[in-house]
Amino acid sequence: AVLSSKLLKERLNLLGKIGCAVCLLGSTVIVLHSPKEEEVSNMADLALKMRNAGFIFYVVAVILVSLVMIIYVAPRLGRSNILVYIFICSIIGSLSVLSVKGLGLAIKETIGGKQQLTNFLTWFWLVAVILCISVQLIYLNKSLDMYNTSMVTPIYYVFFTTFVILASSILYKEWSRLGASDVLGNVVGFLITIIGIFQMQLFRDVNITLRHLRMLIHKPSTDPTFETSNSTTSLVDDLPDDTANPQQIYT
Repeated sequence: AVLSSKLLKERLNLLGKIGCAVCLLGSTVIVLHSPKEEEVSNMADLALKMRNAGFIFYVVAVILVSLVMIIYVAPRLGRSNILVYIFICSIIGSLSVLSVKGLGLAIKETIGGKQQLTNFLTWFWLVAVILCISVQLIYLNKSLDMYNTSMVTPIYYVFFTTFVILASSILYKEWSRLGASDVLGNVVGFLITIIGIFQMQLFRDVNITLRHLRMLIHKPSTDPTFETSNSTTSLVDDLPDDTANPQQIYT
């Protein structure tokens, strides 16, 4: 995301880059404190876990929410809100990860001598992988076409990671084994990612770079009285006017 401002010549100011770092930090905290995935040895164990009411509710909720977002929300807000398309491909992406894991387990057992090509779940996972990945690619490409890669990438990473951890935890029921410190770590990590996303969205149009900060720090103070009387002047008001150079590449 940071390099896209250089390689793709897309606009990402200093606060946006800091927001990217905050998002990555928060998601890292979540991953470190997330429950460890339980090993599923065969398709029979996986089928048993899929019958869990919590997992069925999650899958139904994802499908219903995705349909509402695709049919009603995306046509109205997709072009004005960066989170709409990213939310769709992220929440569907949580199902695609589980589908890939299930399909991989079926292939693993088939190679090991336990024929799974006649198992209904094998074909169910295959169809789910194709559908979920197709929807992901469609809405991720729409998001990349309408918004800067430097904005889409970190937000998508955070949302996708969060939903994948949530879906895996519901399917494998790992949250029951978490201690208080891990629960607190997940909450703190989630709040950190929210702060990072909020910072990126709130200050995305602010014209500020590292060069601006250096100029403000080294700006000579010629009139102490004037400086005191204008102590409430905002940082943005003190920034130099770069409108004469619209081709500026943000550092």
